[in-house]
Amino acid sequence: MGIMNFIKNQLIDIVEWPEETPGVLVHRFERAGNEIKRGAKLVVRPGQSAVFVNEGQIADKFEPGTYSLETKNLPILTTILSLPYGFNSWHKAEVYFIKRTEQLDRKWGTSQPIVMRDADFGRIRIRAFGNYSYRVGMTDNMLQRFVGAKSEFKAEELEKQIQLKAISEFSDSLGELQIPALDLVAKYNEIGERVMQNLQPVMNNMGLELMTFTVGNISLPDEVNAAIDRAGAINSIGEVQDNQMRKYQQAQAADAMRDMAQNQGTGGTMMGMMMGGNLGAFAGQQFQQSQQPQYQQPQQQMAPPPPPPAAPMFYVAVNGQQQGPFTIQALQGMIASGGFGPNSLVWTAGMSGWQAANTVAALSGLFGAVPPPPPPIK
Repeated sequence: MGIMNFIKNQLIDIVEWPEETPGVLVHRFERAGNEIKRGAKLVVRPGQSAVFVNEGQIADKFEPGTYSLETKNLPILTTILSLPYGFNSWHKAEVYFIKRTEQLDRKWGTSQPIVMRDADFGRIRIRAFGNYSYRVGMTDNMLQRFVGAKSEFKAEELEKQIQLKAISEFSDSLGELQIPALDLVAKYNEIGERVMQNLQPVMNNMGLELMTFTVGNISLPDEVNAAIDRAGAINSIGEVQDNQMRKYQQAQAADAMRDMAQNQGTGGTMMGMMMGGNLGAFAGQQFQQSQQPQYQQPQQQMAPPPPPPAAPMFYVAVNGQQQGPFTIQALQGMIASGGFGPNSLVWTAGMSGWQAANTVAALSGLFGAVPPPPPPIK
């Protein structure tokens, strides 16, 4: 049986690699004595390249297709061997098949936390993981640096080194981008693009082409996540309090307008003047609130101050009827028109009864000192 196989091998030769072993990037064609005969068929499947090597020297290369091996198809090998007999069977050469398809969904991740400097939280330790894809590019470099005399070269041998390079470039890219920890989750694409840009030259030197690089997740320390949660809760409470205050002021303004519409005569006239001052003050408050930033990033371990107390609102007795409530600013605007004076009766929450305006501490300063009468003319 061995003799028959030997005779068959001498009569016909097909050089190919059906890729029966998963995870293998480079495969050396096994042939008895490495003899490649004249007229042998070389089959290079899609996603493969074939390289002829003679005594460690890289010679001719073939892309996908089927070739009949003649002297004209192997110009470099022919020159190396100086074939005087037209590529007879006693000449020997090695054929390496290289898988050129894209290697998808290769994993990378930080086995240990890496340190980054953050403006809000100082130095923090983070973890990250994701995936990438690549393919074999520069075949000469691959064979010379990694394969050597091996009959097979597996992807896992190469990807251990890629893993270390990816983590190193990820750490460097974070330092270059200076993205705050609070914004990392929104910058995964930007970080992945920068890592790919930095990692590509390293991969090229290894004989590879980096096709994609993706950041899947970046994990912050538990204490940083707790601080973020506290800041969000405090901000939510502040927004609820602000909304309640605005609703209260709007309700007070609506009540004042309703009371004005129900009163006629002197009271209605005075209400017209008071409404202008009251609504003007209210509009000013609304404008100031609209100009305040909706969100301020809290400082670490510091709670925001409570909202300021509401301004006191006063009711005014006019012709035996209750009018208001009015802000102090509105009452001040009514003094000039004569609609409000020091003897006007007022009441606000906390007072036991109606009092003259000049006896109320919050209003007494509105009237000032009364000047003495001018001296008589001599």
